[in-house]
Amino acid sequence: MSEQANPPSTRLFLALWPDPAVRHLLREWRDAWTWPKGASPVHPDKLHVTLHFLGGLPSERLPELLDGFTVPFTPFRLDLGRAALWHNGIAVLEPQAQPPGLLALHRRLSDALVALGLQPEARAYRPHVTMARRASGATVPLEGPPVLWDVRGYALVESKNGVYTVLRNYT
Repeated sequence: MSEQANPPSTRLFLALWPDPAVRHLLREWRDAWTWPKGASPVHPDKLHVTLHFLGGLPSERLPELLDGFTVPFTPFRLDLGRAALWHNGIAVLEPQAQPPGLLALHRRLSDALVALGLQPEARAYRPHVTMARRASGATVPLEGPPVLWDVRGYALVESKNGVYTVLRNYT
């Protein structure tokens, strides 16, 4: 098969990427759960809040995408502290409330996706940090350390062979 028939692609997502102090608190939350056999807790280096999942896109578009996701941004505080187990076995940490700054950023990035000829996900946005997958039956912690995250930017992240690499930070 020719390379033109199957051009190289890059698996991407836009995310709030925590600094080391926030990542430490998220890890404490993750470690407060009791996981059933077969659960797959998320490695601390991968804990984040997804803004938009882009999937595999042609690698040749990467320069255009890097510039195209520069949108107006106002820092905001994200207060994470509600542990939940979703029906599909996904263990998450959700915000106590959805700050207007987060919702505005999500909308602006949706508009940027459309301007780049991409389609935002149709489902409603539910901000969260995934703590584990295949976690049905996990014991949900009632409380953990307060995670008051002063969000000062967002990132375009590549996922390749289970490794996440921040391609660009936007502030």
